Amino acid sequence: MTGSLIVVGTGIGAAQLTGEARAAIEAADEVLYLIPDPISIHAVEQLNPRSRSLEHCYVEGEHRRDAYARMIGAMLEPVRSGSSVCAAFYGHPGVFVLPSHEAVKQARREGFEARMLPGISAEDCLFADLGVDPAEAGCQSYEATRFLERRPAIEPRAALVLWQIGVVGSANHSAQAHAPRLRELVDRLRELYSDEHEAVVYEASSFVGVAPLIRPTPLADLAAAVTAGSTLYVPPLELR
Repeated sequence: MTGSLIVVGTGIGAAQLTGEARAAIEAADEVLYLIPDPISIHAVEQLNPRSRSLEHCYVEGEHRRDAYARMIGAMLEPVRSGSSVCAAFYGHPGVFVLPSHEAVKQARREGFEARMLPGISAEDCLFADLGVDPAEAGCQSYEATRFLERRPAIEPRAALVLWQIGVVGSANHSAQAHAPRLRELVDRLRELYSDEHEAVVYEASSFVGVAPLIRPTPLADLAAAVTAGSTLYVPPLELR
């Protein structure tokens, strides 16, 4: 079997594209990408003109799992035809990117060479922009909806990172921000911390020279501060 799949991350902006990922994009017979910002899209298409977007896999109002299944099929179809395929995803391709993991697993099960290269994730940017060392007090990291559904035991003396709070409780794709369980998330956090405990609503910047969104907010006021692309950082309670 001659087809192959390599999955790469483009980082949070085009300037964060690694040399290894750049080489993989250039060498591929075909490149498929799912990237939100036009500068990064342009960078990928300049590296390899045989590039096309996976954005069409999303359908408004449809469950995101259906879109992911189409993405997996789109990645594997040219592999099965003998092409070397590079799939490029925003950020780190293994962090909250279900179709990348599934495509690699399925390609390997079918006997094709498949691998994933790391990229810079929003969490990496968060640690740098907020000056946070996750090793200092420990760090817990959850997708916001699963945090609500599974209610894991939380150590409040360690930091907490919650992903995708801007769409918490929403399983369907929508061009509009929709977080039907945001108030429930706030109430859950207020069970663990005081209303006055200051968290940070964070959104990494995709563009060089543009500052990230860093919005310190007491938990009691959190719902009014959240944006569609927000990540939440909750600092640890001070040891007494």
